[in-house]
Amino acid sequence: MEYILKMENITKSFPGVKALDSVTMKIRAGKVHALIGENGAGKSTLMKILTGIHSHDSGTITYKDQVIVPMNPKEMSVRGISIIHQEFNLLPDLTVAENIYVTREPKLFGNMVVDDKKMVKNAKKLLGSLGLNLDPTAIVETLSVAEKQMVEIAKALVVDSDILVLDEPTSALAENEVQKLFEIIRDLKRKGVAIIYISHRLEEFDHIVDEVTVLRDGTFVSTKEWSKTTIAEMICDMVGRKLDEQYPERKNEIGEIVFEAKHVNRGSKVQDISLHVRKGEVIGIAGLMGAGRSEFARAVFGADKMTSGTIIVDGKKINPKSPNTAIKNGIAYLTEDRKTDGLFLDLEVDTNILAGNLHQNTTFGLVDDRELNKKVKNIIKSMNIKTPSNKQLCKFLSGGNQQKVLIGRWIMKNAHVYIFDEPTRGIDVGAKYEVYTLMNKLASAGAGIIMISSEMPEIMGMSDRIYVLSEGVLMGEMSSMKASQEMIMHLASGFEKKKGEVING
Repeated sequence: MEYILKMENITKSFPGVKALDSVTMKIRAGKVHALIGENGAGKSTLMKILTGIHSHDSGTITYKDQVIVPMNPKEMSVRGISIIHQEFNLLPDLTVAENIYVTREPKLFGNMVVDDKKMVKNAKKLLGSLGLNLDPTAIVETLSVAEKQMVEIAKALVVDSDILVLDEPTSALAENEVQKLFEIIRDLKRKGVAIIYISHRLEEFDHIVDEVTVLRDGTFVSTKEWSKTTIAEMICDMVGRKLDEQYPERKNEIGEIVFEAKHVNRGSKVQDISLHVRKGEVIGIAGLMGAGRSEFARAVFGADKMTSGTIIVDGKKINPKSPNTAIKNGIAYLTEDRKTDGLFLDLEVDTNILAGNLHQNTTFGLVDDRELNKKVKNIIKSMNIKTPSNKQLCKFLSGGNQQKVLIGRWIMKNAHVYIFDEPTRGIDVGAKYEVYTLMNKLASAGAGIIMISSEMPEIMGMSDRIYVLSEGVLMGEMSSMKASQEMIMHLASGFEKKKGEVING
């Protein structure tokens, strides 16, 4: 059996768009096969067809030399094909253990009662084998995005799969967690498991990838051995052109302080953090999972209540009791979890962009639809949002295009301070450049940008200054010119915490 899986000439259409057009991909056992392409290229759709979430219009799927028609994810999981989605598929009100073993719970008394004690014990053992210090009895809703990602991975590994699909598995993980995932993947390869790996982080591929297939606009472009190609070639295949620069050049005039946080506290999650950003400046906030980066952002935005602290915007002291207060005072916050906290997936693209912006063209309570629609179309065009129309439902867009819709909403705000929490999570290299360019335009117009990112090259490539957090404590501040990945990781690991020092570079 040369290939464990063959997907040949797969075609799929949705309302208003042809998502896949005669796509072919062949997978070998014990190999990692990367699937790459820009947002909207059809990667996730192809995998949803494989796992029975979507049906294909035409084409053939052959698994272990038998032609199959996937009916649903549970059936495919039983067959030996499992997927970890880019968007979480967890039950938020249940515990970590209950999510890991959902539909596979250990039972007592002739399968009449769930053996909770054994389930928690097994979950703890599994999490420990993955190097995860997670409480199996914790409610999933209380976890960070990165922690939820690791629960998804643990959930998939409960089943002895022959094929494991990983859709953007490292997008919410810090460097140490990424390395742990790679160890897990290499172990699965040794056991003969085939892994389909979807990621925009091409620099990761040297560690694990054997072959790579490229899709563009729903069509097949190429399949190559990773060792015989280059990142530049792959990017060219993905976008149909050469992409010479990863980060756009920015020569902003940095002005006076536009935002200042003084001695911000929020329980043990955020401890006495002080930082500032100037007009025209981009500051990066780095740290490992649980460092308190998102917790700090949510506190200053009013999404979570500060225990204490002072926030100053444009020289004016404000009390962000709620997001509405923060917005009125010129603070915009792009959440890291667009699905839960950001978008209305069942509503149209234009409705999502206009959310909170209707007042911009309203006179005596009457909305100027024509002017607002014009602004929406300009946002869609300037951000290159791939959608058949501004009336397309957001749930039908790719993850990256959903992210751009959310960014578009905040750009329409014309805020003084923009907090971007993982702004390029799940976005391809071409779209990342577009987002970076938009961030630079905002800074050039005089806004202050606070960027939270788990990607070290992004932090160093986009920031003027960098703050590093560890377990809720500010460990250091440095200019990007003097920063190194080693220095940032040294601080992020909390090494200096015992000394109680804050290092300024």
